[in-house]
Amino acid sequence: MATATAVDKFFHISERGSTVGTEIRGGIVTFFAMAYIVLLNPLIIGTGADREGTVLGIPQVAAATALVAGVMSILFGVVAKYPFGIATGLGLNSLVAVTLVGQQGLTWPEAMGLVVIDGIIICILAVSGFRTAVFRAIPDSMKAAMSVGIGMFIAMIGLVDAGFVRRIPDAALTTVPVQLGIGGSIASWPTFVFIIGLIICGYMVTRNVPGGLFLGIVITTIISLVVESFVGAGSSAERPTGWSLAVPRLPDSFGGAPDLSIVGKIDPVGAFIHGGVIATSLLVFTLVLANFFDAMGTMTALGNQAGLNDESGSLPGMKRALIVEGFGAVVGGGASVSSNTVYVDSSAGIADGARTGLANVVTGILFLLAMFFTPLYEIVPIEAAAPVLVVVGALMMMQVTKIDWSQFYIALPAFLTIVTMPFTYSIAHGIGVGFITFTLMAAFAGKAKQIHGLMWAISILFVIFFAHGPIMEALA
Repeated sequence: MATATAVDKFFHISERGSTVGTEIRGGIVTFFAMAYIVLLNPLIIGTGADREGTVLGIPQVAAATALVAGVMSILFGVVAKYPFGIATGLGLNSLVAVTLVGQQGLTWPEAMGLVVIDGIIICILAVSGFRTAVFRAIPDSMKAAMSVGIGMFIAMIGLVDAGFVRRIPDAALTTVPVQLGIGGSIASWPTFVFIIGLIICGYMVTRNVPGGLFLGIVITTIISLVVESFVGAGSSAERPTGWSLAVPRLPDSFGGAPDLSIVGKIDPVGAFIHGGVIATSLLVFTLVLANFFDAMGTMTALGNQAGLNDESGSLPGMKRALIVEGFGAVVGGGASVSSNTVYVDSSAGIADGARTGLANVVTGILFLLAMFFTPLYEIVPIEAAAPVLVVVGALMMMQVTKIDWSQFYIALPAFLTIVTMPFTYSIAHGIGVGFITFTLMAAFAGKAKQIHGLMWAISILFVIFFAHGPIMEALA
């Protein structure tokens, strides 16, 4: 009893209107909503060779990804005391694999060395209070737009992961980039399972069933196991109508010792020697700006969803949370899995009741166990977790009422922020477009003096960020 009371007091569980049971359940939901990164990150950075022919390897990246996600989620939960899971950031890992290694010709150790430098800079900016100052300079309308945009972004992720929305190849010569299912038809068993799961989760939320989203994932997983046993859909690598990542099958074994051989293999100096100081510094700037605002936007949205933000829209203890989050880039780079950041998929656990860092501790423990029991969590296909993302996206849309749509100088930046995030698959891109547009529109409306100086400075930095491609070509 004394232990339970100490845990309650340390994590402020009762104070935030939650219970230990709710936090444990919420942490489990967040894990299953995030677990796909242990499967996806190896496919992004574990298969390509650098200029020296080195390949990180799928088993190695999977193990290190789970390790860092576990350690950082627990650390964030204990220090920041919020239910925001941390893992390798999507978009950031693609930037490392495609731009740093693929286009710039860096080795994996050199690329990960830049990620570590990025993390150190982020931590310094957080410790100095600069990140918090920037957050406070953001207008309330833009904070609300960021939340809504992230809601649409995670809903889009859910729809795409489930195959409900699919990209039409450029070879189709069509002006429509996406389509419903395959040829305008659902056409696959995994997508059918997603639809059933969406209906189940919708029912759970509508009826306010305790742990409804967790139950939704469990029930949908069982349905997927039954469907796969009868129809044998297989993976999408084998056929378009297959499961996106994990194929729902009972494992033959429960895994073994993880291979962590890539941990610690970094070179923070080599990139500057290979690519030059100016060009490499611009690459670091790109990493910092993407990382800086990706996390800030995500924490704002999650805080709003959980009802944890104060009257000014700020998350209490933001500085402490930003320092830990910045450290995720240092650890992620050091483990050769790319920058780790706060995950928007944590909204699934929040929607199921998680309000404290205890949920994060549970999520982290499950990630650590995933290093040893990979086949166990691979039972759950992404199509079983995707319905939760769509439902949460709908819940986050409620923030749209906080935007004054009658004022066009407010409406246009908010609108562009909201639509750019899902369409570009990037939170940072949406924030950047919104910031630039807001400063311009507010100036056009005769309100230039009301715009915080940091908003002007950040807008200029985002202009440089968006133009980094031509700048890099000019420096080559």
